[in-house]
Amino acid sequence: MSLPEENHVAVIAETYRLLGDPTRLKVLLTCLEGPIAVGDIARTTGASQSLVSHHLRLLRAARLVRGTRRNKQVFYEAADDHIARMLADMVAHAMEDHDAAEDDDA
Repeated sequence: MSLPEENHVAVIAETYRLLGDPTRLKVLLTCLEGPIAVGDIARTTGASQSLVSHHLRLLRAARLVRGTRRNKQVFYEAADDHIARMLADMVAHAMEDHDAAEDDDA
């Protein structure tokens, strides 16, 4: 695989920087299940609705989530399958048996 161009590297670095905030990451993970309202994200993550809205604005600006208005509510979901797959892979990696990985290093 060849290295991406500098502007793409900057986008990737900014994406990971955004995901470095645990609450923001939980908000995005909650959006993987499909369209979900801000209030439901707040209940699931244990964050206030205003904090969730703040994080959603940042995630939306980074093209990580998209919102769809239905009447007076906006429902959020992962922006595309790339985001969903990346996060699913990272969750699977985090949940791997670390002892088995350490045995491979020996």
